[in-house]
Amino acid sequence: MTSPSAPRSAAGRLRAALRSSPPLAWSFLYFFCLLSGYYVLRPVREAMGASADVEALFPAGMIAFFAAHGVPLKDFTLQVLFTCTFLIMVLLQPVYGALVSRYPRRVFLPGVYGFFIATLLLFYVLFDSGVPGRGMAFFLWVTVFNLFAVAVFWSFMADVFSNAQARSYYGYIGAAGTLGAFLGPVLTRVLVERIGIAHLMLVSAGFLAVCVVCVLRLRLWAVAREQEGQLSSGEVPMGGDVLGGLKLIVREPLLRWLAFMVLFGVGVGTLLYNEQAALVRRLYTDAAAATAYYSSIDLAINALALVLQLLVTRALLSRFGIAPALLIPGVAIMLGYAALAASPLPMMIAIVQVITRSSEFALAKPARETLYTRVNREWRYKAGAAIDTVVYRGGDLTFVWVHKLVSAFGSSAVFGVGLVVATGMTVGAFGLLRQARKLPVERDVETDKRVSE
Repeated sequence: MTSPSAPRSAAGRLRAALRSSPPLAWSFLYFFCLLSGYYVLRPVREAMGASADVEALFPAGMIAFFAAHGVPLKDFTLQVLFTCTFLIMVLLQPVYGALVSRYPRRVFLPGVYGFFIATLLLFYVLFDSGVPGRGMAFFLWVTVFNLFAVAVFWSFMADVFSNAQARSYYGYIGAAGTLGAFLGPVLTRVLVERIGIAHLMLVSAGFLAVCVVCVLRLRLWAVAREQEGQLSSGEVPMGGDVLGGLKLIVREPLLRWLAFMVLFGVGVGTLLYNEQAALVRRLYTDAAAATAYYSSIDLAINALALVLQLLVTRALLSRFGIAPALLIPGVAIMLGYAALAASPLPMMIAIVQVITRSSEFALAKPARETLYTRVNREWRYKAGAAIDTVVYRGGDLTFVWVHKLVSAFGSSAVFGVGLVVATGMTVGAFGLLRQARKLPVERDVETDKRVSE
């Protein structure tokens, strides 16, 4: 029975939770600023990826190389960008592994965000300089920034919160990110024509600076939780193999199923993304108009995600566990792709895009992240990051070329393949749930012994 004094509205429950839990409040601010900073830049990246002006995107030497081999680069823009992104992720994996292995949490977490702030300042200087290839460099950098910065965030959250707290709080934390994702496109639409694209880099850098402050504050609660629960400390270097994350994915069944689900989930999004980009190229020739279109889609996605996060996510995770949150998106996406295969209209593509991404943000992502509170730090920081970067972009690379092959047969063929891919994602969710039942309910028994040993 509900207490008479308990807040009844979703907003009231959120305010009460933020007041009663300082680490939740700092985590809320952290994720809000992180996604605000990213979503200020995302519409710019999307407009570049959908641009038909290859001279503004790629270096002249690269365009000449493709032309010399009889390949028009404008016909393979996204395929080339996604291939380069995947290669960068593979090259960065041992660098990230070395960082988390050799440095304690108090060093590598601020270091990651400090690096991204420094590169944003560099892009601010270069953006209007006319340097060839800066558009491609920015597209690749924003993609890397999003994956690594968010992966590090969720790994850190599993240091701060227990599994029970995660199931109660991750919906609210996700809502903070959604609010940031609301603010980012709004700022972009308001500012891009007033201050120019280059100055948006400074806006994003300011948000990331606040993230560093949040990391330093939240570290205190992470240390306290580790000491109280006698868990392995993040205040000492983790050690282990710099490629330990990839090796864990190969060896551990739960991580394999998690990677399988993420791979096919990315495939669903990539096929839809490419069809949407083709539509934008046909309908919008102006970069500012394309940026505004993508901003509108992002706002719709985040509106639905926020409603789900405030009204649904916490109830599902707290009362029923992760199963509904993992399975509902898969079923919804299967239905959406079936509708698109029958009727691939532009409005229907936009609707399915909104459903696909909002259900991922509000349901599937928080459900997957709660699993990391029940495993040790090497699984979280190394394997988790490998799944969110290498596996994620490997899925992008695979399915962007699948789209290139299948799109020759029309949109209905693309969405028919997408239905099969969505089915694979749902199968992955079932496999992950079977393995999750073998994990301890809480991380009370975590030891200092690393899984890779």
